[in-house]
Amino acid sequence: MTAFARNQWYVAAYSEEIGRELLGRTILGEPLVFYRAEEDGTPVALHDRCVHRRYPLSASGLDGDRIVCGYHGFTYDRTGTCVYVPGQKRVPRTARVAAYPVAEQDSLVWVWVGDPALADPDTIPRARHLDSPGWTTVRGMEPIDADYGLLVDNLLDLSHETYLHGGHIGTPEVAETPITTEVDEGAGVVRVSRHMADAECPPFYARSTGIAGRITRRQDIEYHAPCLYLLHSRIAPVGAAPEPDGGDPHGFHTEITYAITPSTGGTVYDFWAVSRDWATDDAEVTEFLRANNHTVVMQDVDALNLLQRTLGTERTGYQELSIDIDSGGLAARRILARLVEEGDKPAEGVR
Repeated sequence: MTAFARNQWYVAAYSEEIGRELLGRTILGEPLVFYRAEEDGTPVALHDRCVHRRYPLSASGLDGDRIVCGYHGFTYDRTGTCVYVPGQKRVPRTARVAAYPVAEQDSLVWVWVGDPALADPDTIPRARHLDSPGWTTVRGMEPIDADYGLLVDNLLDLSHETYLHGGHIGTPEVAETPITTEVDEGAGVVRVSRHMADAECPPFYARSTGIAGRITRRQDIEYHAPCLYLLHSRIAPVGAAPEPDGGDPHGFHTEITYAITPSTGGTVYDFWAVSRDWATDDAEVTEFLRANNHTVVMQDVDALNLLQRTLGTERTGYQELSIDIDSGGLAARRILARLVEEGDKPAEGVR
């Protein structure tokens, strides 16, 4: 299993998911409960277990900005401090649950489950297209019963589109076209690019853009370890005029976003979104892209669930084979291992 890098930001939810209803999510093995504060509208994240008998606070209720445990009434403020226990005036000093740093950005709610003193919201990577004017986005989330490293591998090697997603986003050229890979080890960023000068237009784009013939197609990936994956997709009809800046023609811009958030040692939350800057007011295009991309995501879910079960039956010490198309995924594995190692080291001055 891929180890967890704890001192990192992870997407916990879309902004619209967090409101006055309590939301439970398990992230990096930690059960968390989320809600939006009535006082100022900011998201709150607390440990999702009452200190008394471990009842899930996500199955409880809110009284203003306090969670009232649905089992015995222990009441917690937004800092996790217990402010009321039943049947006595004195609240035990140890009656508190952990509160976690939270940040809201680009319609995503991020949480930090590591050392709170190290949580710096300025280090969260951006995905501005998710809520910027001029873009329309469809989104969803699917839990996968697989190691989160398998999802990282999947997204950094798009050659699988040809075989797993044929009839949707895959065409022969995706698997046939070599990739270029750039790695910024210090920043924890992996970039994988595949540029196709003359390719079949897959149904995902043919039906949504109206392009009938062959296309130029660019897939430029940015993976910001450990959580955020951005795929900058650009297509245009073959022979289309260059853009005004003299660059390659790529008239339809689509941003594919994934947030890869480990839940437990063998499960991962797959947050997905498709944003476009064309036909932004066309409800039919929006619904087609939502339904079509959900189908693609579920193909990945089924494949990774099967792969995880298969790996669970492999003999100890089996040998994995990697080739050129795996360069991005292998770089991501190195970066994730480094983040884990760095997170396990004691903070400076601490022994």
